[in-house]
Parts: sequence; C-alpha cells; structure tokens
Amino acid sequence: MRCLITGVSGFVGSSLCDRLLADGHEVVGVDCFVPYYARQLKDSNLAGARDQKAFRFIEADICKLFETDDEASAKKADELLGGIDVVYHQAAQAGVRASWGRDFEIYVHNNILGTQKLLEACRRHKSLRVVYASSSSVYGETRKFPMEETDVPAPVSPYGVSKLAAEHLMTLYHANYGTHTVSLRYFTVYGPRQRPDMAFHKLIASILKGEEFVLFGNGEQSRDFTFISDIVQANIDAGNSGKAGGVYNLGGGTQITMNNVIKLIESLAGKKARIKYVERHHGDVTHTGASVERARKDWGFQPKISLEEGLAREIEFIGKVVLPLGL
Repeated sequence: MRCLITGVSGFVGSSLCDRLLADGHEVVGVDCFVPYYARQLKDSNLAGARDQKAFRFIEADICKLFETDDEASAKKADELLGGIDVVYHQAAQAGVRASWGRDFEIYVHNNILGTQKLLEACRRHKSLRVVYASSSSVYGETRKFPMEETDVPAPVSPYGVSKLAAEHLMTLYHANYGTHTVSLRYFTVYGPRQRPDMAFHKLIASILKGEEFVLFGNGEQSRDFTFISDIVQANIDAGNSGKAGGVYNLGGGTQITMNNVIKLIESLAGKKARIKYVERHHGDVTHTGASVERARKDWGFQPKISLEEGLAREIEFIGKVVLPLGL
C-alpha cells in the first residue's frame, strides 16, 4: 500500500509513519514545519523514517502543494496523488488557547483552507481514501456523557470551530463527489512524541526537572486520555474499514481528573510535582468522555494501553529523548 501523510513530522503523523513503514508500506510525508514548537523535536520525530527507502519527504504548505486552480498546479497535485491508496490528513495548526485573536487566521489557513485544497485534489482520484484527524474539541462544553457522534457539536474555542469546519468539508466532499472520507475525533492523545505544549508533556518535564507546573483550573477537570499506539492502529483500521463519510470517536476509556493524573505521574516518576493553580483559560472544557461503540462495531476498535503503562512510556521518552535536547 502507498500512503500519504500530511503533518508527518508531528506527534501522530510521525508515529503513524513509522508504523506504516514497519508494516512494509510506502509513505509520502508532507510537512511545512509551522513554528508552533521547536523544529528540532519534529526533525527528531522523522529521524528513523528519513533513513528508509520507502519514505519520501516533501516540505511544503498543503495549500500550495494541492492547489488545483490552474492546469499546471492541478497536474502537479495529480502526479503527487497518483498511486496513493490512503491519505492520512494529520496536518493542522494545534492548540486551543492559542487560537484566539489575530492568530485565528493561521487556523483558517492551515486547518480549513488546507483541508479544502487537499479535498479538491483528492476528489479527482476516485479510488483514494482520506482519513482526517478531527478532535473532541468539536463537542465543546457538554453535560452529556459519554459523548456520541450523533450529539450536536458546539465548540467553545476557535480551534474547535476550525476542526469542525474541516470535518464538515470531509462529509460534504463525500456527499457531493463521492470522495471516500473518514473523520476521527481524537480524545486527548498522549505518549512518546506528544507536543510540548500539552499538559502531560509539560507536567512530566516539570517534575523531572524539579520546576513549577502551571495548572489552569482547580485540577478537577477530567479528560478521556488515549495512548498514541491506539490512535495509530485506529487510523490504519479506519483507512481499511471506516465507512465512507463516517465520523468516529476515538477515546482511551480512561476518564480521570488532572489532580489524580498528577498523583499517578508523581508515583511513576518517584518525584513530587510543584503545582501552581491559576484561573481556567478561555476555551477549555470541563470534562470529556467518548463513546467508541461506532468504531468498535465497524472495525473492532479496542484501546489496549492503560493510562499507567502509557504514562510510564511517556516519562521514559521525555527523560531520555526530550530533556537531553535541552528543550
């Protein structure tokens, strides 16, 4: 199988890339290295893939790479997508808290326009399957648990709005052009290579370095945490068995408060955390919790990694890989 991954240097993109290569597939990876966090980490994520003949890397903005407005651009996009079986669309401008104000233009460009350009190119290739990385942020603040795909989305952050808009693009390109799209709503993915702005990464790094960790809110907010290898497997399964036009929740089945996460990480790391509680930030939701029955029914989705095991792996990765880089 020949696959294309957008956002290939990121957390999920690079992990998925390594798995596909290990399984004997060819991978074309695309990334423009948005300066949201250090490129050094992203280059580190791709170190193994770059050494393999089955991997081809393209550094480019997907808005330009998949432009089809003129004949020359359309031809280049068609050549790139020729022979591709599955596109795993992981590229996005991440971050709930950074999505307010003027920076929302970046989210519109990378998350919405980039998705539209990609789909315009993909619709010309009828055999393609497109798997899109959506987010639990599309649900917003809700008191109904577990969250189900049939619930009406109501995002409370500009980031969530951008992810939902791209998700709608996926469903309408399927409805209008027959493009085989599948959207996966990730619930707080963690593990080795997790972005350095995410809570687990920041908390673990602060504990290992003996530094203060700033926690937004009182710590009683909870999340449904999903380990990276379970997300990678779900992407592969969705590419093979996800229903065309389908939308799926992907959660790890472990809903826990941040205060209890802190205690667990302290136990695993053998060091105490220094926590500074501050006011909750705009756009942060109180709780998330996923129903994964649809994914379980359609391709047997079943998270395998417990929170304790997953956190132990992330602690080891940050201690052995991230901190020695001085980041």
